[in-house]
Order: sequence, then structure tokens, then C-alpha cells
Amino acid sequence: MKFGETFTEYLQGEQQWFLEKKCSYVEYKRLKKVLKSCRTCKSLQGSCNSEEEPKDQLCQCQSCSLCDQMFFSELMKEVSDIAGCFSSRVRHLLHLHISTGMQRYVLRFRQCFKNNQQLLAQEGMMLIEYISMNAIAIRKILKKYDKVHSSVNGMNFKYKMRAEHIELLQSPWLIELGAFYLNFSGSDGGELNEFSGHFSCDLNMTSPVMTLMLRDSIKIEYDLTCAICLDMVFNPYALSCGHLFCKSCACSAASVMIFQGPKAASPESKCPICREAGTYAKAVHMLELDLLLKRRYKKNWKERRAAERAEILKQSREFWDSQTKYAIGY
Repeated sequence: MKFGETFTEYLQGEQQWFLEKKCSYVEYKRLKKVLKSCRTCKSLQGSCNSEEEPKDQLCQCQSCSLCDQMFFSELMKEVSDIAGCFSSRVRHLLHLHISTGMQRYVLRFRQCFKNNQQLLAQEGMMLIEYISMNAIAIRKILKKYDKVHSSVNGMNFKYKMRAEHIELLQSPWLIELGAFYLNFSGSDGGELNEFSGHFSCDLNMTSPVMTLMLRDSIKIEYDLTCAICLDMVFNPYALSCGHLFCKSCACSAASVMIFQGPKAASPESKCPICREAGTYAKAVHMLELDLLLKRRYKKNWKERRAAERAEILKQSREFWDSQTKYAIGY
């Protein structure tokens, strides 16, 4: 079955879900029609050129400005809406899964006690399908754009999405959702269904990685190594640029105390890898990923937790000593 037919079948099957969650999706068929009309223009242009008419009488469809306007502006809006909807839904889902005590009770009461574990897992699977199908649709439509126009504008659009942190398959919320799925299943799962791939995790100490396999053999790997300490991430945070770090390493790089957290960093603080400024303000605490690492490497995780607590205690003592000395004018 061609992807266009599979994507249409997916949209029809999940139509009620889209309406309930108010989620956007890629208008794959409509964008494909735009490219088909552009291909028609190009064929007309070729026939005009072959007749060797004067330049002022040639087919006027030499540029694709109209096509580009309809295509990239609309696609950018759809991608932004999908990224926003996805992060919002995943954040809500994980809040229900990880929250404890009275907070969890209140959240479940608000949902009329419908959010049992099985429903949470089902919602997670639907979100993986949602992001996977839309990401593949974007990849295919951009590839078709470059083929029709013999250009690299589609590839450049991918770089633009990455620069604006809306590339769907590089979202830290997708890593969190993958960790949620692995935590819930208890092991690396097989394919969820025909519309999505599956997550697996190889947490060897030398090169820990989480892998997402999609249809058409698309393989996305997420490196779980902290670029600062060169160890597996512990108590991980993802900066808004998407790079993962241990909490202590991210705080150290931004010159803030561990107990203050990465969000206490100044707006001028830069990502240690890409050197982009302002990435700390919207840092994401990867709680599901931390839970996954805790369950699979209990001994190592406990040792690193003890070391982090000792460092926090040391920093706290130094901080309050300095504050006391400042207060008494010492």
C-alpha cells in the first residue's frame, strides 16, 4: 500500500481522536496536489521552450513562487501546530503517569477516574502513531518537492525546522514518550501497529542509545551520553535546542547551583554543544527517561544519586556560608 493511502486510512481511523484532542495534522493530499499542479506547469514550460518561441511569449510558469508560498508557509504552520499539540499532550500524559500523592489524586478526580494505567498506555501509543505518521508525511512531501523542482529547498526546510526546534522526530518529548512506553511495557517492544514503529533501548555503558524504528526502515537514534561528563545521562535535562545533559553538568556549564536547577541560568547562558543562547529557560526535566535508567541500572543509578546529593549538600553549605558572611559584613 502506498504511503498516501496508508496516511488517509490512518486519518480516517483516528478522526474522532483528532476532534477530541484538537490536534492538527499534515494536509498530505492537498500539498501533493500543489506539487502535481506545479509539475503540470513545468511540462507546459518544457513544451513552450521546445517550440523556440520568443522569450516574451514563453510559458510564464518559469518560477514556482506561488507553489512555494502555498507549500512552505502552509507546511510550516502545520508543523508548528503539530509540535505544539504533541508536546502539550505528552506533557499532560506524563504528568498523570509520574505525579504522586495528592497531586495524582486531584488530577485523576478531574478526569473522572478514567485515566487508569491501560488508558494511559493507549494514549501513549496513539501519540507515538500521531508523531510518526506526520513526521513520515513531512519527509515524503519534502522529498517529492525536491524531485519535482530539482532543488534542495526541501532539504533546507528540514534544516529550518531543526533551527527553530520544531523538527518532530528530534523533540525531547518524543524521547520522554519512548521512555514512558518502555517503562510501561517493561521491555523493548515489537511494533505497535502498522501506523507506527517501535522503541528499543540499548543502555550499555559505552554508548547508551534509544532507537525509534519507523516504516520504510527509517531509524532514529537518540544518544543518551552526556557531552560534558561523557557518561550516561543522570537526572537528565533537555535544553530547548534538544541536547541532553545530566542536571549537575548542565548547571555547572551555566554556573548555577545544582539545587537551583538549569532554569535558574541567565538568559545569556549557552548550550555547551551548539552554543545557542537562551536554551536553558525552557529546559525539560526528563523524568520518564530518568525512571527508565533507574529501573535498568539500579546500582549505578543509586551510586550517582548519592554522589549528586553529596555535591548538592556541599554547594548548599558553601552558598549559605557566603550569604551569612555577606549579611554580617564579614
